[in-house]
Amino acid sequence: MRRVLAATALLTATMGFAPRARRALPVRSGTAVASAVADESAAVADEGETFAFTAETDRVMEIIINSLYSDKDVFLRELVSNAADACDKKRFLSISEGGASQDALRVRITADEATKTLTIEDSGVGMSREELVTNLGKIAKSGTKAFSEALGEGATDDVNLIGQFGVGFYSGYLVADTMKVTTKSMNAEGVHTWSSDAKAGYTVTAGGEIDGASGTRIELSLKDDCVEYLEEATLRRLLKRYSEFLQFPIELYSAKTEYVDEVDEDATAKARQDDADAAVVTKSMPQTKSEYEVVNSMKPLWLRPPKEVNATEHADFYKSAFRAFEDPLRTVHFALEGQVQFKALMYVPGRLPFELNNNMFDDNANAMKLYVKRVFINDKFDLLPRWLVFMRGIVDSEDLPLNVGREILQKSKMLGVIQRRLVRKSLDAFADIQKNATEYDGFWKNFGKYIKVGAVEETGDVQKDLAKLCRFYSTTSGDGYTTLAEYAERLDENATKILYVSGDSRAAAAMSPVLERLKKIDYEVLLLPEPLDEILCQSVGEFEGKKLVDAAKDDLADVFNDDLDDDDDAGDLEE
Repeated sequence: MRRVLAATALLTATMGFAPRARRALPVRSGTAVASAVADESAAVADEGETFAFTAETDRVMEIIINSLYSDKDVFLRELVSNAADACDKKRFLSISEGGASQDALRVRITADEATKTLTIEDSGVGMSREELVTNLGKIAKSGTKAFSEALGEGATDDVNLIGQFGVGFYSGYLVADTMKVTTKSMNAEGVHTWSSDAKAGYTVTAGGEIDGASGTRIELSLKDDCVEYLEEATLRRLLKRYSEFLQFPIELYSAKTEYVDEVDEDATAKARQDDADAAVVTKSMPQTKSEYEVVNSMKPLWLRPPKEVNATEHADFYKSAFRAFEDPLRTVHFALEGQVQFKALMYVPGRLPFELNNNMFDDNANAMKLYVKRVFINDKFDLLPRWLVFMRGIVDSEDLPLNVGREILQKSKMLGVIQRRLVRKSLDAFADIQKNATEYDGFWKNFGKYIKVGAVEETGDVQKDLAKLCRFYSTTSGDGYTTLAEYAERLDENATKILYVSGDSRAAAAMSPVLERLKKIDYEVLLLPEPLDEILCQSVGEFEGKKLVDAAKDDLADVFNDDLDDDDDAGDLEE
């Protein structure tokens, strides 16, 4: 994977295009590129011009797509996200240039089973001919030799470069044999069309139709084994999964059946044979009509300031987004500004999620969803350590790259910053629950084992805070629990050890022979009925300067120091 990262980074910086049978244009930026392309375009006939990729496109495309995408579904996410970005750019330019957008900003998806085509259209900023060549020709900005050399270097760990590399458009070739892009720029005249099969270069022609003042339409001719993406149910499911929270309307062309009353001529005639004044007989008939329907109706709650969202809104969102039936026990809603920017919305469930009943660390039970700029990326990332698998929530980042696979993004340093902040906020929420004895009783019953596992697996301050949350039985707690802090507070100020004994059950632990002597001197001992409890004490090792010690394995010389002194005195008298 590291070799692919290096290759992709090099592609980002050095790839170029050249017209077929003509000299390659030098790589330049800004107005120089636009001017050069415009000059080249002046002599092109109306029927268009075909450009040849200067690298072995088949190999380049195969490596990039196979490295960045683990399933075909993401093509829709990428293309819809690009369309939404075009709308956002148009809105920004309209405001900054003092004008107003003439068209409603929206994205439309249309499937045609007859022609096996899927069309994604937006009313965004659009592209000029020069921008078509520059933007959609990027995939070929490198020679085969340089690309092969980059594969062999494996010298970079900066995965963020991939996010700056515009490969999202090319994910369409995961499902399509050919792609055609028709576009009209809001800042240039004319409509132009780009088309390619990703093998023999691409062609740019003048002409085409675009509704409105500007916009882009992408038409995918689907492969034979990808016709499932023409099904309304499949498209609706993917749009809800990936694009539900985009800020512009996502409209899906869908068929609806309605029933209308029509006159039943036969029944009416028959009724009037007996009674000439009989009422008209009607029957209900189905009528199917197709129209565009907005499918992203939910508002991104986490983008609103926390103070503006009330408990009812949080409860409704939690139940809808995470298929829960009860209100959350706690809500954690915050934003981080700085070098890493993200917004997070987390919920502590009121009870153990159903998926965790059989396997406390079920991989399929992870419900922390990662978004990048309101676009759903995945819910399989390790946004939280496994001992927090019961948490539900959403993280929306402004900085993480959008079009990168799970394996690459998992290594991102930014993701590590996000995880540490999520863990800290979770611990703060648990500490707040602990202040309410009744609430914490329920929390501990549901999630106590996860807290113990965390105390075993974590280190440093996180482990210390988890240790404060842990509950234990003890020789003085009766039927209830005690915490390490409460235990330490009851100890004699000169005591240096927190003692514990383990057993197959609480009763078995209480039968430990060593307890007899300890009871005589009123020394409290923790009773550990589960193996995890003993591992926890061994992992924590020390709490507020006092060592956690197995009373059955320690000589307890310092604990029984007074008794030993008395025995020594008795021996002296006997001599």
